[in-house]
Amino acid sequence: MELNRPDVVAEVTQCFVDYEKALTAGDVRALTEAFWSSPLVSRFGIADRQTGAAALAAWRASQPPLPPGRRLFDTVVTTFGTDLATVTTLFDYPGGEQRPGRQSQTWVRLPEGWRIVHAHVSHEC
Repeated sequence: MELNRPDVVAEVTQCFVDYEKALTAGDVRALTEAFWSSPLVSRFGIADRQTGAAALAAWRASQPPLPPGRRLFDTVVTTFGTDLATVTTLFDYPGGEQRPGRQSQTWVRLPEGWRIVHAHVSHEC
């Protein structure tokens, strides 16, 4: 298996950048489309959990916008072959908590394109 093929890393990085733009813009449609449309998709949040595309879409639609100024750092994209990738990043907000947030996503290339099949958001201990 080929790790971190530059072309695949570039594709997933662009998908992640597009996801982050949608997240900070509150673009519910784009955020929902970024996830696998399956009852098997899962997302663990700081104080929530969704299993299945319907639950995830309903949760996303009910969320308020993110606070302004979200900053990402230490982002790492790792690809495994041409169809599987992980993205990990830390994030914070100006004037927010002293401990950063953590975010990880597992991306899979499906017939409809790259989709998040699992995501986890938490705070550092």
